Formats: sequence, structure tokens, C-alpha cells
Amino acid sequence: MVELIHTLADHNDDVNCCAFSSSLLATCSLDKTIRLYFLSDFTEVPYSPLKFHTYAVHCCCFSPSGHILASCSTDGTTVLWDTQNGQILAVMEQPSGSPVRVCRFSPDSTCLVSGASDGTVVLWNAQSYKLHRWRTRSSVLSVGIMWSRLPGQNLGYFFYPYLRSVDKSVIVYDTNTENILHTLTQHTRYVTTCAFAPNILLLATGSMDKTVNIWQFDTETLRQAKIPDQPKQFTENWSEDDVSNWLCAEGLEDLVDIFKMNNIDGRELLNLTKESLADDLKIESLGLRSKVLRKIEELRTKVKTLSSEIPDEFICPITRELMKDPVIASDGYSYEKEAMENWISKKKRTSPMTNLVLSSVILTPNRTLKMAIDRWLSETHQK
Repeated sequence: MVELIHTLADHNDDVNCCAFSSSLLATCSLDKTIRLYFLSDFTEVPYSPLKFHTYAVHCCCFSPSGHILASCSTDGTTVLWDTQNGQILAVMEQPSGSPVRVCRFSPDSTCLVSGASDGTVVLWNAQSYKLHRWRTRSSVLSVGIMWSRLPGQNLGYFFYPYLRSVDKSVIVYDTNTENILHTLTQHTRYVTTCAFAPNILLLATGSMDKTVNIWQFDTETLRQAKIPDQPKQFTENWSEDDVSNWLCAEGLEDLVDIFKMNNIDGRELLNLTKESLADDLKIESLGLRSKVLRKIEELRTKVKTLSSEIPDEFICPITRELMKDPVIASDGYSYEKEAMENWISKKKRTSPMTNLVLSSVILTPNRTLKMAIDRWLSETHQK
């Protein structure tokens, strides 16, 4: 079953694109604006709408971390926004000046690609905001971009939406069986865009009727499509939003507000006990407490299993945890970026491994190691 749980009607012209991060939904429109909404209740964030573009906004996308939002427009610019406060980080102008139709971050967040209607494709450095390279192809009516992934990684969602603009409907397929799971017919004009939330069973669809519909899938759909029921990352690294998503996937959505009120993230979740559920979170039902504890114990078992299997080269020498953003220091060793930056700022310029003075404090992203870690994570979660 799919239920329409919310309709956003804040744009005053066609909705062109929508995109999810783990905690936000972004929408953009012919009305030149980008709007941001909290996933918890679909209220608009205080600094929304985002205004800069002078013509229609065609596409918007989040960086993998969700900290940056990119938008592109007929005005020939691609803009990077800070999702924490709505401030503009960079305005990048397409060299040809042609309308920019699509933009996408690379999986490691280091690059951004923008494609224009005249066929120009630009690769930007997403950290320095500088043009890296660009090419011109033959004129095209529309531009699509898809980043390649390593062998073994999931190339897409388990659902695949097929947009039928003639009858204004959205058809949801199970890509494992190619069976039609649902046909959604709420929009009154042509459907222009759709997006799945990364860690929860939500689908957003946008239309020329100026609305964005939010659809929620039930656990039966999850079972049919064999969708993983947890975010694909280590539980101790879950954000509060990830915990909320997990609760919903486990049929415990009534506890979301309680967990959010108490700032329960992944680490806190794994440390919950029978006593803390009763005394601190005030969950009165014995049966409900028992169910939560059983689900948490399943997570602990998975964490223990995964932790014991982590290759040594993927573990940061400082934190002794799996690296998420590995960098190479001048001593030749790789470290978690944040941990090494803290080490350098609080200690002398010495190597954590050799105790010798570092010849330089420059940290170089170890993209090869990061890709290997991502591949290992993907393969581990597919087992």
C-alpha cells in the first residue's frame, strides 16, 4: 500500500525537480526558487525559500553528506548552498552561458558536474569551487548525468518510477521482478520529477500542477521489494534522523518524537537499556519496551559482526574506527580527516604513528582508500 501523507503547495509555478537528503527535502521550480523542508514534519525550514536565480531553476541535488545543496538554472549558473543556514557558498557560471539543466555531485563529494542545454558539460571542484574541465557536445534538448560506481555497488533503488506525463500518473516498478507495484494518480497535470528518500520509504513527486506529493510505502511493499530495512552505514554513526527512519521501518513510528526529544542518535540507541527506556524515555508499555530492546539487540549483533570483519587498513590509527573520509599525511599513513586535523591542532607537528616531526601539515584525500571502503561496505551490507 502507498499512502499520500502530505502535499506541498508553496511554489507558484511548475515544479521541476525534487531531491532528498537524510533529513531534508528540496524542491525547485519555474518560479526561480528552491524550497527546503524538514522530513520530520514537512514544515519549511526557516531560511526557505532560497532565492538567487533570475530564471527558472531546473535541477537541485544534495551532496552525499547532505551539507551542501546544488541548484542550476536557465540563467546559466550553478549555485552551491549551505543547507545549515541557506547561505550561498559559490556561484559557478557555465562557460558557454547556456541554460544549465542538470547537476550532480560525485559519490565522494569532491566534484560536481553541470550539464547545459547546448551540450556543454562542466566538471567543477566542489571544494575549491573552481572549474576543473569542460567539454562541448552537439546541441541537445535535455541533459542527463549518472556517476559510475564500483563493481558490486548498488546502482539504484529497488523501486524504479516511470513518469507518464500523458495521464499524469507515476508507476512504481519492482526492478527485481519488473512487476508494477503501484500506480499513483493524484497529480492534476503532467508529472515532471520524482525522488526516493535515501533511508526511509518515502517518495516525492513533483508536477506542473505546482505541487509536490509525499508518498509513504508500507512494510508490505518493503517486504515485496526486498529493500534493506536500515540505513547502509554503521549504526553507531547514525544521526537522530537515521534513528527516526529506523523506528519507522520497524513499525515503531509512535516513538519517533520521544527519541528525538531525547536526542537519541546511533551511539545512544545502542546504549539503551530496559531501565533507560522506562525511566528516561518514559515508555510505559512493557510489551513496547521489550520489542524495542529486541530490535536494538539485533543491531548490536550486526555491529559486533561487522566490526570484527573490518580490514585493518580501513581503521584510523587515531580513533581505531572505520574511516569515512581518509586522508594521507606527510608521514605516509592514512587517517580519518577530522581526527588528524584535531591531532595537528592540539599536538605538536608529530606523526601519530612514528612520533617524528611531520614535514608538512597538508592532508591529501585518499580517494583510492575511500573507494575501497565504500566498496567493502556495499558488499558487506549485501550479504
